[in-house]
Amino acid sequence: MSILFVNGSPNRDGNTAALAKALIGGRPYTTLNLNDYRINFYGQELPGDQFDEVVAAMRGADTLVIGSPLYWHNLSGALRTLLDHFYGGADTAAFSGKDMYFICQGAAPEQWMLEACEYTMKRFASYYDMNYRGTATNRREAERLAAGLR
Repeated sequence: MSILFVNGSPNRDGNTAALAKALIGGRPYTTLNLNDYRINFYGQELPGDQFDEVVAAMRGADTLVIGSPLYWHNLSGALRTLLDHFYGGADTAAFSGKDMYFICQGAAPEQWMLEACEYTMKRFASYYDMNYRGTATNRREAERLAAGLR
C-alpha cells in the first residue's frame, strides 16, 4: 500500500505538512510538493509543463492525501491549478478505487471556507471515482481519520 501526500503549500514543512503527518501517522509515505513542478493553466500549451509527471505519481499511489492551506478563502493556487488542469487532462479510470483524504488548514478559517474547499475535493474524488475518506482541518480530525487509513 503506497501513500502519496500532495502538498499544495509553498511551505514544505509547514502546518499543511504537519497535519498530513498526523493523518498518515507512522506509515511510510512520499511527498509531492506542487511548488517543485511547473503546471500550466488548463488550456495552455507551453513548454516545460510537468502535469503528466504529477499525474503519474498520483496514479502510482494507492492512497492520496491532498493538502492545501487556505489562501484568499479557498484552496492554494498550486492545488487549484492542478485540479483545473486535471479537467480533461487525466484519464478518469486511472484513479478509480483509490482512497483520497483532504487536509485544509488556515489561521482562522470560517466554516463556509472549509465547506467550499471540501465540496471541491469531494467533487474531484467523485469525478475520478475515488473513495473520499474525509477532510481534516486540525490535528484532532487528522488523528480521527488516521484510524481508517489503510
